[in-house]
Amino acid sequence: MRRTTFRSALTTTAVAVFTATPTLVLPAAASAATPAKYTDDFNGDGYRDYVTGGSGSFAVTYGTADGPGTTTKTFTQNSPGIPGTAGGNTDAFGESLATADFNRDGYADLAVADKTEKAGSKAEAGVVVIVWGSKSGLASSATRLPLKSPHADYEFGWSIAAGDFNGDGKPDLAVADVERVYVYRGGFTKAGGTGKVTQHSPKPNVAQVFEPTGLVAGKVTKDKATDLYVLGQGEKNGHMTQAAWFLKGGSTLKPGTFTTYDRTSPDWQPAGVIADFDKNGYGDLAVSDIPYNDHAGSVVVLRGGTNGAASSYRLTQSTTGIATSAAKDEQFGHSVSAGDTNRDGYPDLAVGVPYEKVGSVKEAGGVHVLRGGRKGLSGTGSQWFTRATAGVLGDPVSYGSFGIHVRLRDVNRDGYADLLVSDQSENYDTSVLLPAGTKGASTTGTRELAVRADFPQ
Repeated sequence: MRRTTFRSALTTTAVAVFTATPTLVLPAAASAATPAKYTDDFNGDGYRDYVTGGSGSFAVTYGTADGPGTTTKTFTQNSPGIPGTAGGNTDAFGESLATADFNRDGYADLAVADKTEKAGSKAEAGVVVIVWGSKSGLASSATRLPLKSPHADYEFGWSIAAGDFNGDGKPDLAVADVERVYVYRGGFTKAGGTGKVTQHSPKPNVAQVFEPTGLVAGKVTKDKATDLYVLGQGEKNGHMTQAAWFLKGGSTLKPGTFTTYDRTSPDWQPAGVIADFDKNGYGDLAVSDIPYNDHAGSVVVLRGGTNGAASSYRLTQSTTGIATSAAKDEQFGHSVSAGDTNRDGYPDLAVGVPYEKVGSVKEAGGVHVLRGGRKGLSGTGSQWFTRATAGVLGDPVSYGSFGIHVRLRDVNRDGYADLLVSDQSENYDTSVLLPAGTKGASTTGTRELAVRADFPQ
């Protein structure tokens, strides 16, 4: 049962509110070739780079020893060597990105999706291209991912995620459309070659209706293969539901747990990330549930197990220890990112709340940092930052939505995951850096970076 028309109508109203799904991309396993050390080092200089996209373009800012540098280049489908046709304000080229050294030449590459791309006479059939890295960085050289039977309105490329799903040392690429997930095995070539392509969707006895809305790749089980969570919408008793379907990595991707975590409202672009928050050897999925409690929002954590989700718990602004209180329409969980901010060995979780009221300032926004620990994520010792926090640059702005994008990344490579936060004010394409140390994120040394905090994790 296809629900493309219903989905498209909802998406039109949600694009301005929900961010594109972040994806977790892990370094490729070692192989006989010499792949890039980092899956986002496009010029092979040993520094991670920063790429952001959306609404018809993507921009790459090249990294330095101290974080994002001053060299930025923007690409559209009008750029030489980039396949596809630019579509103006409705163009989704760049909304979903994934990084890996797809051809294992020592330079990271960038997979870029455009779910609105026309294929012949088939509107919104969708397309995914791989833009190739080189010594000078991402080049105007890209290859279109083969798709044997494009369908109108199927939106191939709604979400993409990279990882070594069969553990053979070659990065693979997962691509979702409105009905299923395609997994393209490596190796990829500039001539358009790929490995085997498989298709995946839940059986009817698992879900009568399930439309993928996001892909989150990462290590969940204890083998060497990357695993994949497919986030999606379903329907039960006339109500839209949200669920996470687990695909276990290996020589063949095997279906695992199917977990429904919201039974009330749709969320067409949920945010998710995988990390071992309780350090038990299994990766956990932290996924946003924005519609929860009149859009006050929440984050649901699916504890990892041998077959996917073993159990779950929910975090909200009513959770003990988390600053502020839950209120409708604040969207706790709009953006999430994982990293170890204090080097205690447990990953932490940054959670954006972009529509939080700060003092008397409406929708000024903020971000929580929740601590990982032996029992998983909790509010104990959590941190809360807004533009009103002493030391944070700027002042709260009505409808500024500080926290609409958040990322945890070790910017200066000192072993601590630093916090980057963006808003949607006039400085939309920048972020505030809160350097991390033994006590976590700090306002000491806060500075502005010329990159938006929604690059692939």
